[in-house]
Amino acid sequence: MKPKYQVIADSLRDKIISTEHVVGGVIPTELQLQEAYHASRYTVRQAVSVLVSEGYLRKEKGSGTYVNEPPTSTSEISPKKTIGVITTYISDYIFPTIIRGIEKELKADGYSLLLSSTNNDYLQEKECLDRMIEFGVDGLIVEPTKSNQYNPNLATYVTLREHNIPIVMINATYEELSTPSIHVDDVETGYLATKELIDNNHQRLLLITKIDDLQGKYRMKGFIKACEEKEIKLSSNSIITYTTENEVSIYDKIISHLKEFTDISGIVCYNDKIAKTLIGKLSSLGYKIPDDFSIVGNDDSTLSQMGEVSLTTTVHPKEKMGIDAAKWIVNTIKNGKFEKDILYPPKLIRRNSVKKLKTED
Repeated sequence: MKPKYQVIADSLRDKIISTEHVVGGVIPTELQLQEAYHASRYTVRQAVSVLVSEGYLRKEKGSGTYVNEPPTSTSEISPKKTIGVITTYISDYIFPTIIRGIEKELKADGYSLLLSSTNNDYLQEKECLDRMIEFGVDGLIVEPTKSNQYNPNLATYVTLREHNIPIVMINATYEELSTPSIHVDDVETGYLATKELIDNNHQRLLLITKIDDLQGKYRMKGFIKACEEKEIKLSSNSIITYTTENEVSIYDKIISHLKEFTDISGIVCYNDKIAKTLIGKLSSLGYKIPDDFSIVGNDDSTLSQMGEVSLTTTVHPKEKMGIDAAKWIVNTIKNGKFEKDILYPPKLIRRNSVKKLKTED
């Protein structure tokens, strides 16, 4: 059985071909189509988007949707499918590499890409979703916004699923939705980073983690797991958290914390960006890395090898994740059933930001 939007698209196409809707004329308004087909606004927009992509209709902003001359060749009526990609950021940190992987694979499969970013903000995420719905994308690759908090846009995601638009989440997921996902094992990431410090005889540790994203919660879980396993004492002073909004100001808090608790020698950071920024600020105050503090990052980003101190870090697959996400969404569309989730096991890259401490005899 065809989805409702396809039934409406077929009906409108037949009316255009039979000249019931004449070339150059305006088709009925969204509201009129909703009433005529007993359909939601979203379903009507999907149907119209199909015919726009096929060349039967064209939209003119502020004027309406007009009927084109019906396509005459097979190539003209074989629209290029479009995949929507929503990430928290586009040009920052590891995201260009992820997007490059997605774009490379989609292009190879004959799909186009519609890209938006949320800046990890719910309102901007809603705008991105509305844009994707308006365009009538065939599938969505999404990096969740503030995935460790309640999201007011969950209902929109449910609506998309009800209309058979496949969605795959990358890096994290909305746990309330049980949406298919492709991500790194963040618990193991936190565990490996912490274990590296413990294996180098660091006993007083500090975790700096982002708490509004799910990755940060899971990396914290790995940090605690490693400490418990190795019988490392934890206290309320062992973890500092931050959010998207206060990331810029967190460094002053960290430095004050290190000055107060002078026995801390090992620091696990949420990602390379936090780690390298912290190294820069500590260095400007006269501290030496790794002599004064051993620091481990996460993501093996280009930042990790910049500057005098190359960072010990865990690996994020980046471009491979983008390629795998594109393959996942294309195969799901072609086969009509969800592909399996993908979980990447992390690995550690050792560089020179960790010092092995001498043990007491």
